[in-house]
Amino acid sequence: MKPEYDFSKGERGKFYRKNIKINLPIYLEPDIQEFVENIASKKGMDVETVVNEMIKNNIQLAKVIS
Repeated sequence: MKPEYDFSKGERGKFYRKNIKINLPIYLEPDIQEFVENIASKKGMDVETVVNEMIKNNIQLAKVIS
């Protein structure tokens, strides 16, 4: 790294976008990914949908328990 950087020509907020929604990548452990892929192929669904359904089910279960 340089000892000093020149920000004199920088623009504040140049890349800021209000209310932007960012989809973050989620990395599954290999055995979990294989399990979910098997379920997805049996149901004819994509992996994203299966994972979202599993998480929604866990949220509902957590609400019932607490």
